[in-house]
Amino acid sequence: MHCRSTGIHATISEMAQRIRTRFLVIGSGVAGLHTAWRASAHGEVYVLTKRTLFDSATAYAQGGIAAALGAGDSPELHRKDTLAAGAALCDAEAVEVLTSEGPARVRDLASAGARFDTDLRGRLSLGKEAAHSRHRIVHAHGDQTGAEVARTLIQRVRETPNIHVLESARVLDLIVHADRCCGVRASVLGAAVEIIADATVLAAGGCGQLFRHTTNPVVATGDGYAIAHRAGVKLADMEFVQFHPTALDTPENPLQLVSEAVRGEGATLVNEAGVRFMVKVHRAAELAPRDVVARAIFREQQAGRRVFLDARAIKRAFAKRFPGIFALCVARGIDPRHDRIPVTPAAHYMMGGIVTDLAGRSSLDRLYACGEVSCTGVHGANRLASNSLLEGLVFAERVARDMGTLPHLPRLPRKSDWRVPVLRDRGAAQVAADTVRMLMWDYAGIDRTAKGLRTCVERLDELVARLPAGATEEANMIETAQVIASAALLRRESRGGHFRRDFPRAKHKWRGRHIEF
Repeated sequence: MHCRSTGIHATISEMAQRIRTRFLVIGSGVAGLHTAWRASAHGEVYVLTKRTLFDSATAYAQGGIAAALGAGDSPELHRKDTLAAGAALCDAEAVEVLTSEGPARVRDLASAGARFDTDLRGRLSLGKEAAHSRHRIVHAHGDQTGAEVARTLIQRVRETPNIHVLESARVLDLIVHADRCCGVRASVLGAAVEIIADATVLAAGGCGQLFRHTTNPVVATGDGYAIAHRAGVKLADMEFVQFHPTALDTPENPLQLVSEAVRGEGATLVNEAGVRFMVKVHRAAELAPRDVVARAIFREQQAGRRVFLDARAIKRAFAKRFPGIFALCVARGIDPRHDRIPVTPAAHYMMGGIVTDLAGRSSLDRLYACGEVSCTGVHGANRLASNSLLEGLVFAERVARDMGTLPHLPRLPRKSDWRVPVLRDRGAAQVAADTVRMLMWDYAGIDRTAKGLRTCVERLDELVARLPAGATEEANMIETAQVIASAALLRRESRGGHFRRDFPRAKHKWRGRHIEF
């Protein structure tokens, strides 16, 4: 039984059940890969990824990276747009870090080999997306920015001799000794392995797979939140889940994303009667904040009307500007140049997560978090479009720098009496996962009420008792779902990505208030 590794070639048995390293990074999206690459300047790094290096939400990102790089733009304007989208819940200092350091991180990525789209004069081609006041979205190959970012960072990781990658590795729990994180217990290709590290980074991504409709890959089951929560690490803002307004409405999991950049290029939303309904909902119409657009589409669906994205005005330019989306549509019998594109909202991004400071430190000593699993404060109640890849780059850089200053941990006692739980009833585990996704979509999704949320929490509690032994991923799903639903029940107002039909307006007393677990 072999593991895929960069820089080492070993069998699990040869690793003697324990690995000692300087740094441990869990996750292989933009945040994890960038952290590993930059931290490798300070010592040996192990990267654990649930499937392969390519399995992350980063590779799915179409819209791009937001950064103040164009004429007439500035970090200050980007900061204002981010704060406005965050609905009075952003951390102003974190937003300042994001917007001021963002341009340098994008330039670093370009220097590392990322091939971003440019004009004939070699200048970056900058797009505009919802709630941005300027054209500041950096793209690669039209709508394949995330894939290009992943390709670039994976290449850097693979070329770095002291970065070792363990694929098919599932983290079970953190190792906590003397009130500090000392690494993790993990299943690597099914074998029990302890990885001891001077610093551990959770960059495990989001939790879209907790919902029936999602754009997130199948690995996004909320593991990082649950692992941290079990260890007593502070979480916040878990009620704020962003639902992307326009996923391709097909019977798939995950759903394919139709980037809002398509709306930025002039596509409009219409119902099956051909009515363009967004003009009566918000002054920015289709370019309103994502939560506004998602709820408007959801209401059309509740009224029994299907919703479509009409991009026919873009005509021949569609295939050139959005080659990936064009191919996805054509493969499903839809030609965007002539046909309207069926769309639906879908769980897309978590604004809350593991609370960190500006260096990515969590409430547990020696445990860091970055990327979607973290709560840096930059997103507030609603993420501004294309700020997620930027956040991953900016805060991963800060995590890597801070980790490099840590002294080595002393020798730890070995715990040898644990085993990887064996799942013997996969059918029951799958039923549990499907039940979580149904409950969260119906009761803790786009439209929430106290009654629905209480039902959700009660049924999740019941589900725990029926969970078969060894269903570790499903247990993580349930634990993260419980936190989300409980937080949504406590916030008795509507703000950003959190909407309560029984409390449909934002309340002044909730401005700047965070719900922590």
